[in-house]
Amino acid sequence: MKLGAAGAVLLMASAAAGVAATQPRLATTVHEVKEGYDLVAFPPPAQLRAAMLGWDAAAVDMLWAKLLVEYGTHFSEHRDFVEIPRYVDAILELEPNYWQLYKYVDTMLAYRPMQGTESDVRLARGYLERGTRELPEDSRVWLKYGQFIAFIAPSFLKDPLDIQAWRHDGAEAIERAVELGADPDAALAATSMLSRAGATREAVRYLENAYAFTQHPSMHEIHEAIGKRLEALSAISIRDQADATERAIDDRWTRELPAVSRDHYLLLGPVPDPVRCAGPTALDEIACARSWQSAISAPGSREGSP
Repeated sequence: MKLGAAGAVLLMASAAAGVAATQPRLATTVHEVKEGYDLVAFPPPAQLRAAMLGWDAAAVDMLWAKLLVEYGTHFSEHRDFVEIPRYVDAILELEPNYWQLYKYVDTMLAYRPMQGTESDVRLARGYLERGTRELPEDSRVWLKYGQFIAFIAPSFLKDPLDIQAWRHDGAEAIERAVELGADPDAALAATSMLSRAGATREAVRYLENAYAFTQHPSMHEIHEAIGKRLEALSAISIRDQADATERAIDDRWTRELPAVSRDHYLLLGPVPDPVRCAGPTALDEIACARSWQSAISAPGSREGSP
């Protein structure tokens, strides 16, 4: 009996010694795994709704809180955080019109720990575009979407054409936000972007809408500011249209009758190509117009295939 008790004590001592010997190494391994890998403890979006058994709202609140905690923790620990889309997709699967997500998803992706990329920015735009579809009458979503792709996202893009296109789209989204009730101050920023992108006519149309929406006495100051900007852009638009008309005439003169003077050519009128402009299908082409009124009615219009 005494021998058995001694054996048990020896066995316990050996086990304790083994734990003491291996614990530091295992603790280090566990710490390294936690530092290097993020474990997402919920099923993929396709199976998530069934797993929640109807507790969708509670699950969304829990996922959102967990995402905020993880985002802050990764920043404080200087660790990369690439699982943000997993959380976002899970939340949108359960509640696609969750406003809080659309309010912050662009920041979380563009400035994720430790560095957002162009791919993150494009992904953020996709989520915000979904927000405009899920909440089509919510001015907050449209304004957030427009401001992000107009002011923040371009700094992550490399292609100048992409940058210009995103800013143009952002201005249009801000316009929609103002129409839905967003702060009219955003109208001035949007028109500045449109005019810089060469879309003066669109900027004028946009300001005309914003001017009408701000006629309430409480908005007198912004109403006056929009009116002054509208006057300036209208003058630019008229000048641009005149310049475009002059270029269209000079282009046709050079191609059709360069041997005669410009004044004589203006008296003669446009000279359409008889081969190209034969048949009724060519009547709508600007290049086949037989009067100056038709030829310069839309200087930027399609002139048909050569």
